Amino acid sequence: MVRPPLSQEDRDRGIRLGEILRAARGERTSVEVAQAAGVSVETLRKIEHGRVPTPAFFTVVAIARVVGLPIEALCVDVEPLPA
Repeated sequence: MVRPPLSQEDRDRGIRLGEILRAARGERTSVEVAQAAGVSVETLRKIEHGRVPTPAFFTVVAIARVVGLPIEALCVDVEPLPA
């Protein structure tokens, strides 16, 4: 199965996600956060720098939990679902 190419909008959203997670990490090292989230340091760095524009949901949840960031804070540019 071939994955369709990402749009510029998708890539921009990945960059914003990384910026938010990196800012939430604060003074903690990437090693500390990655270890606590159960991901590799390289994965965390790639996400934080937008090199993985569409990371796995549960990876993002694990990182957000470690840095104390509510998932709702990551819902930028997402239109609400109809009621």
